[in-house]
Amino acid sequence: MQVLALSSSPRKDGNSRMLAESVLEGAARQGHEVEIVDLADVVSAPLRDCRVCRTADGRCSINDDYEALLLGKVLVADALVLATPLYWYGISGQLKIFIDRIFCYESAGFPEFEEVRLRLVNKRLAAVVSSEESYPGSLVGVTAQLQELARYLHHDFVGVVQGIGNSRGEVAHDPTDPLARAFALGTRLFQTPATDYRIDTPRTPNVWPTP
Repeated sequence: MQVLALSSSPRKDGNSRMLAESVLEGAARQGHEVEIVDLADVVSAPLRDCRVCRTADGRCSINDDYEALLLGKVLVADALVLATPLYWYGISGQLKIFIDRIFCYESAGFPEFEEVRLRLVNKRLAAVVSSEESYPGSLVGVTAQLQELARYLHHDFVGVVQGIGNSRGEVAHDPTDPLARAFALGTRLFQTPATDYRIDTPRTPNVWPTP
């Protein structure tokens, strides 16, 4: 399987990127192909008005590497790992722009929008978040947004790892060992059951298979 991590911190040696690298190390341990991309190197501008921004052939006129990332890496990935620091109790601006600009490629104005829609769905999704604060409510905004994104795209949202730290590399000193938890998340990216029960959902009495 192919696992792509999108690191959205402007700091390339920041805590959220360290967490993403740990997820990829775990996935690689299971034999999966892994890659990490720094969105700060790719995304140069936010979404514009596609009605006036598109070129004559329907493509996005923003001159950066977003299209190559989306079409060449995101669509072919089997799992996505979204890495973000906690900014104002939400995801980073770079990650929000990445998500927003998907619209330009899955809407009917883009020549290959049907192919984009077909290949954008049904992936595994995981998230890692670094934050200075540790209280339980700090991630509510992030998890709610990513949960709804996953539901919209028919992704299996398999886990979130939060690491506490502010200065570079400080998550390594978090006593809850988020780097190890991120590694473990990577090892089970494709094995963890993703459940979203309703009252009438058929299910067995056991969550995990009996040995």
